[in-house]
Amino acid sequence: MKKSTLIFIMLFTWSLNDAGLKSFDDDENMVDFLVEYLSIKYSDKQFNEFIYVAAKRQKLYHIKDRIIVQTYTVSTSKKGIGNLSGTYCTPQGLHEIAEKVGGDLPEGAVIKNKVPTNEIATIIKSHKSTGQDLLTTRILHLRGMEDDINRGGENDSYSRGIFIHGTHEEGLLGTPASKGCVRMANADIADLFEKVEVGTFVVILNN
Repeated sequence: MKKSTLIFIMLFTWSLNDAGLKSFDDDENMVDFLVEYLSIKYSDKQFNEFIYVAAKRQKLYHIKDRIIVQTYTVSTSKKGIGNLSGTYCTPQGLHEIAEKVGGDLPEGAVIKNKVPTNEIATIIKSHKSTGQDLLTTRILHLRGMEDDINRGGENDSYSRGIFIHGTHEEGLLGTPASKGCVRMANADIADLFEKVEVGTFVVILNN
């Protein structure tokens, strides 16, 4: 890796972790900087369209041609960010959508093992946990793309069952509350599901 590239990545990482993206004047500047970073770190990939999950912000951004198509409030893991199986953490790094599940299901439909149960969940709007982690409406199953980080062995995001999915606990969105997946409101996951395809990149950063 060239020294200039390494310095850029180090500066970018520092600005994300320490400044929390607050130094950016607007989302446009944030997206431009993010795309430049991704294009350098993953130089064999094209980031014309991708999903960006910002864990500290508890936000998911659908980005296309350097424009934010939509911003959604989400919940990542209450255990924090981590890639090891059994930790119930949300994995970081570069992923892709491996499968889309539930395209014809009604809003609130419960999905287990990627199969509908024919139940409709009661959506909880208050800020409380029910002790359950229901998957509802739609699922985007993620596959890690970085060996020894989120692909392969005990760090494999796909075998861990890491999804972007709807939740019945909508009142907890905006705070870390999941068991490793990325939770979304049911209307939001249905909306995102229609806009993205299998193979779309998903970048999860703890920033």
